[in-house]
Amino acid sequence: MKPGLPVEGSITRLIGDLHSLCHGEQTVARLIGCGEPAIEPLREFLLQGRPSSVYEPRRWAVEALAGLGAWHVLVEYLLTPRQIADPVARFGEEAVESAAARELAAWRTESVFRLLLDLAHERFRVGLIEALGEFRRTEAIPVFDRALEDDYYRSAAEQALRRLGPAARPALVLSAVTPLPNAVAESTSSLRRRRSVLTLLAEMGIAAEDAPALRPLADSADPELVVGAVRLVAPFAAPGERFLLARRLLEVLYAAGWFLQDDIETCLMLLEGAARKLVDDQVRQRMHLPAEERAADSALHTLLRVQRRLGGKEARGRLGTTAP
Repeated sequence: MKPGLPVEGSITRLIGDLHSLCHGEQTVARLIGCGEPAIEPLREFLLQGRPSSVYEPRRWAVEALAGLGAWHVLVEYLLTPRQIADPVARFGEEAVESAAARELAAWRTESVFRLLLDLAHERFRVGLIEALGEFRRTEAIPVFDRALEDDYYRSAAEQALRRLGPAARPALVLSAVTPLPNAVAESTSSLRRRRSVLTLLAEMGIAAEDAPALRPLADSADPELVVGAVRLVAPFAAPGERFLLARRLLEVLYAAGWFLQDDIETCLMLLEGAARKLVDDQVRQRMHLPAEERAADSALHTLLRVQRRLGGKEARGRLGTTAP
């Protein structure tokens, strides 16, 4: 042992200090300062220790091992099967596994990438998805795509796909038009994945050659898919097609919630001239409704905003008065 390093008993006491929620983080730095002699005690603490709902001590042990360069211990930990009956403790241990995966991502080697990818095919962890995202490799796209179906993992998967950027676009286009298990009996999770994919494509942008594949989604039964598809394909649509897209938006407008109505307004603005007459006609019809109905009609509010922004005919009545 090098001069100045703590004796074995001191390392044991430091590992015990990991249980202190007040001083645990400072203890990590002290353990790293102990150097190689601290690796085996930390390994035993992590691999032999009991998972708990209070997972911070085990997560700090992972951080200390990473700081000591003990990547082989983190690999051993992730490959060790664990059966945890208590759901709260199991959730806590998943956070520890996520931390180990994130730390491993610092070693940008082929073997680490393959390990993380294999683990992600077996089980999802937020940290696994984030770690794979750090590599920015298209081989991990199927993992990210599946993770989009789960509310808990979706945010991490979206961020990983954003990191890939245009390289992910072909796979995202395919995912957007692929209902699972099939088009007749699509699962709720599959629908959520496809909605998420359209949002990502809107952020990234698509190429002209992607538009024909995405256009059928504008005829979907799901309003969010309709709006997402129109937003993507509108810039590439011919004049006649733009009119059909505008009409489709107005068909889903009345069943849409307020958040989606805002998106429909944006899409109608993209379609400009193709939408103007349709919007004017809809406003004219709805302005004959009783005043109280007009005041509560969020779709009419959206149409009036679009009408003003497009410079179309002004509605002759007001929301609170009777239209002629």
